[in-house]
Amino acid sequence: MKAMLVDDERLALMQLEKILKEIPGIEVIGTYLEPNQAIEAVGKLMPDVVFLDINMPEIYGLRAAELMQEVCPAVEIVFVTAYDEYAVQAFELNALDYVMKPIQRERLSRTVQRLQQTVDSSSKQEQSVKSSSVLIRCLQTMQIELPGNEPVTLKWRTAKAQELFAYLLHYRGQLVRKGELFELLWPDFEMEKAKTHLYTTIYQVRQDLKRMGADIEIRSLSIKEGYALDASRVRIDVEEWEQTNRALGIVSADNLQEHQQLVDMYAGDYMADCDYLWAENERQRLRTLWLQQALLLGDYYTREGMLTEAMMVYHRMQRQYPYYEESYFALMQLYSLLKERTAVEEQYKRLASVLEELDVLPNDKIVMWYEQWKGFGSRLERPAQ
Repeated sequence: MKAMLVDDERLALMQLEKILKEIPGIEVIGTYLEPNQAIEAVGKLMPDVVFLDINMPEIYGLRAAELMQEVCPAVEIVFVTAYDEYAVQAFELNALDYVMKPIQRERLSRTVQRLQQTVDSSSKQEQSVKSSSVLIRCLQTMQIELPGNEPVTLKWRTAKAQELFAYLLHYRGQLVRKGELFELLWPDFEMEKAKTHLYTTIYQVRQDLKRMGADIEIRSLSIKEGYALDASRVRIDVEEWEQTNRALGIVSADNLQEHQQLVDMYAGDYMADCDYLWAENERQRLRTLWLQQALLLGDYYTREGMLTEAMMVYHRMQRQYPYYEESYFALMQLYSLLKERTAVEEQYKRLASVLEELDVLPNDKIVMWYEQWKGFGSRLERPAQ
């Protein structure tokens, strides 16, 4: 296992190197007093672990860890500190481990053992995932689905880490400036404090993504003062759903099954469980696309006399979006065709009750149809869509 050591105190660096060389299973491939030189070297040496002093005057240890992970995403970080407050912070960051100065050989040996287990586990996970891409689910609940496994909810160290990832994923492939993230996540913080929290959270997100087995890279664009998330090596359910929607065309007997699958794939609104305000426009856009798709499918079933299938589509729409009037209207017309008078009245009353919560009435088209239907009953023909 290859290790790099970074500490601006020469004696501390020498002591750490000496003890590590006495521990089997680890090889020191570079020692650095200057963190910027270490950041430059990490991409060439590709170490398994970096022992990093968290409190250096030239560059904050958290920022150094962030930049190293960008160059070498698989690298593990062990923070070295003389201060208890930094040790606690290291654990909060989800760093693999920390060691306190003055360094004790027994304590360092335990750290190396944990490192070896983690590196071996990461290597096996990487090999198992390579056979097929990971799927990130954004509809309703943000989840990750590894090949051959059931989807599991994405778990983050903090709510800020979750929202930071969601925001970068939302704008994947685009530059997201740091100032934009400060305003979104830490609007009331002073600049230096906001920067510390940003570097901390970026580090957390990278660690969590690695732990979950998601091959997603977050690049730090120093010149432009921002970040860009690269999700090109994973699948995203929203992208696949919309691509399929565009490719299918009108509903026909040849692609009916694919259209039904498309409706079924839509588990819920975009990032609905998170309810981020900044995602609302995309949420509404995708919702509108799904409702249009479901209406087309329901109408096809009705025209082909597949009334049970049509009802299932409209009831699904009604459950998912109870304020969407067209699902009630479609069911009223279907029940009218089946001469189920009570069911028609029930649908109208249910719609009126739901809309009453919003202090509005059903639209004029539905009211007019219902009044005519009450007068003519089952003789009323279904109007054209």
